[in-house]
Formats: sequence, C-alpha cells, structure tokens
Amino acid sequence: MIPPDDPSPDFWAEAPPPEPEPEPDAAERWLDESAGPMVRPYVMTSGRTEPSRGTFDLITMVVAVGVEPDTTIGLGPEHLAIVRLCQDVMSVAEITGHLDLPVATVRVMLGDLLDKGFVSLQEPEPEADMHDIRIYKAVIDGLRAL
Repeated sequence: MIPPDDPSPDFWAEAPPPEPEPEPDAAERWLDESAGPMVRPYVMTSGRTEPSRGTFDLITMVVAVGVEPDTTIGLGPEHLAIVRLCQDVMSVAEITGHLDLPVATVRVMLGDLLDKGFVSLQEPEPEADMHDIRIYKAVIDGLRAL
C-alpha cells in the first residue's frame, strides 16, 4: 500500500482496543446451552456404571407400575422423570433420548426403579428360529417376486 501524500495524524494512529463485554451475573452464566449439564451423569448414579438389577437392552420396553413415587423416598428428579415418561410403554432408547442422558446412566437409574418396584420390564420377543429352512425359502421367494 502506498501512503497518501499528506497523511493526517489519525491515519497512522492505532485503533483503540475493543470494549470488553459486560460480565453476566452469576445466574445468567449457567442458563445458556453451551454451559452443559449442571450435574454430571456419574453424580446422578453415585459413580455406579452398572444397574443393580436387570439387563436393559436399547429395545427393552419399560412401563411404570403403581402410583408415581414421592420425592421423599430418595429418588432424584431424573428417576421421577423416567417414571412419568413410562406411564406409557417406552423403550430404553426412547427414555435416553427424552432425558438427553447417556444410556449407561439411564440403565443405572432404571435398575434403581426396578429395585423399588416402580417400573416393570417387557423383554423383547426372542428371535425366530433361524435354522428353519422354510424361512429362507420364503425370503428367497419374496425377493424373486420383486
């Protein structure tokens, strides 16, 4: 760049530093989406990584049993949210999606609820006997029909 013939003193002056953004108050700092969860999943499960009872595949169906538990019995808000969600039959994968929590965390909480009798499990139906040759023939016939 070629300097002008008669530069003004402002031409060579440095730009002033940008104004600092005002510091949000303590309450607003934790309300935005980028702050992440306030309580880490391992805190919700007391550091447990495996459920105390039951096996929970992603397709295992869970349903609430009986009345909604009282908050005084030692269950966290996430436990109560699971019971509310499971008033209708719901899979473990759906519960995980609704709560936006890791699957391992939801499995531990489901084990707690199963221990206390607040939920019941409906295991998926076992797979069909894949040694039956008639199934393979029906699949082949169906593909040929396409």
